[in-house]
Amino acid sequence: MPSILYEDASILVINKPSGLLTHPRNEQDKRESVASWLATTYPGAVFAHRLDKDTSGVLLIAKTPEALAYYREIFHDRKIQKTYIALVYGTVKNDKGTIDAPLFKFGTRQSMRPPRDLPAQAGGKTLERTALTEYKVLERYKLSAISYTLLEVMPKTGRTHQIRIHLRSIGNPIVCDPIYAEKSRICPPDLGRLFLHAQKLSFTNMQGQAMTLEADMPPELEKFLETVRPAYEV
Repeated sequence: MPSILYEDASILVINKPSGLLTHPRNEQDKRESVASWLATTYPGAVFAHRLDKDTSGVLLIAKTPEALAYYREIFHDRKIQKTYIALVYGTVKNDKGTIDAPLFKFGTRQSMRPPRDLPAQAGGKTLERTALTEYKVLERYKLSAISYTLLEVMPKTGRTHQIRIHLRSIGNPIVCDPIYAEKSRICPPDLGRLFLHAQKLSFTNMQGQAMTLEADMPPELEKFLETVRPAYEV
């Protein structure tokens, strides 16, 4: 279950573990989720944003209708700084960069490009959404024939799977990504989970105070980094 990072009268900020759903997919989905936990511990609380099931880290929840309206607005207006840590396959050459590439949403799926058969589906309707992701290299590792790069990632928009799709688009999918990493990429058995962590949120709260809330990297991610850090490259 989640751990609480911060709480006041209007918001609850938690550290969501990897593998825990933010909310069920549908009414038939009875798996444990943050939503089911909230229903028993904070009735009436609502997510201001979401995290993928396999992503760990900071998740902001509104406890009042006024807080929900405020935080959804500043997320929409890009007034919240989101920072993630991601370990990707391969060597990212540039020390920093920006990925500015729209994502196409069709049904419940999202992609860098619409499918070829889309005109035959749902009247041929799709939705093109602006998507912008900034990144900075923290460390690079080289283990014989395998290389990794540790990134700090700052998504400026909040599209579904945005970070995962964008990093795949530059040839560096996230380690152990079951959807966007090529099957030829090996998920290290001693890791066994998506290496993507929502590290912190920085924003101005409803009272005008600047806040930064941060979740430490989970032990399983830190442990894996310790196994590759001897192969650190500048």
